[in-house]
Amino acid sequence: MIRRRTPRILRLILRRPAAYRVPWQVDRADAPHYRIRNVGDQTLRGVTVSVFGTSRLRVAAPSVVHPGAAIHATVSGSDPARDTILVVRWFAIDGAEYLWQVSF
Repeated sequence: MIRRRTPRILRLILRRPAAYRVPWQVDRADAPHYRIRNVGDQTLRGVTVSVFGTSRLRVAAPSVVHPGAAIHATVSGSDPARDTILVVRWFAIDGAEYLWQVSF
């Protein structure tokens, strides 16, 4: 019987851990008021929200966001879609820091 060996590249790919799924979902239905919901199954800590560009941000961001909870943010500016991004920063349960960019 001939035993086939798995190619090295395939073995390396199979050993890689799965990508971390971004646990946020943005509800844009009531723009310029946005709800950023934790749709993951972990409590996220050290959560901050900031904007870069010419728009202004009003946010009530608790530092801890439990699964299902949301952050409420209002972005005001002449054209946020053209010159502004929103960045959400958090720490996962394992202590890893993440940044997620949201465009309008």
